[in-house]
Amino acid sequence: MAKHNHTGLAGETLGAAYLQNAGYLVLEKNWRHSHWEVDIIASKTDTLHFIEIKTRRTKKFGLPEEKVGRKKIENLINAAEQYLYLQPQWKRIQFDILSILILNNEPAEYFFIEDVYL
Repeated sequence: MAKHNHTGLAGETLGAAYLQNAGYLVLEKNWRHSHWEVDIIASKTDTLHFIEIKTRRTKKFGLPEEKVGRKKIENLINAAEQYLYLQPQWKRIQFDILSILILNNEPAEYFFIEDVYL
């Protein structure tokens, strides 16, 4: 497995734990439909959250959240539409980004961006 895949898996594991500690109930990890994927689908109170997790091990190419572009948000929206078709009980939804920076010999840094939009 390529190093970036290990970083992504580590980030998704850290992200799920971070969200659970923040009071979210993780419902799905790596939920897929067609060619769309949502890293984490979670709920908190009465809101369903579609969460993109971006992880980096260096700042050399910018911060993780800077790599979430318009196309990624559009794909997240398309996946959410399909998920809501299958789970229509949800009335409130939100799109979020969880940025995780894992630097050598330092604790992971988290930056949670809530309610993103185009």
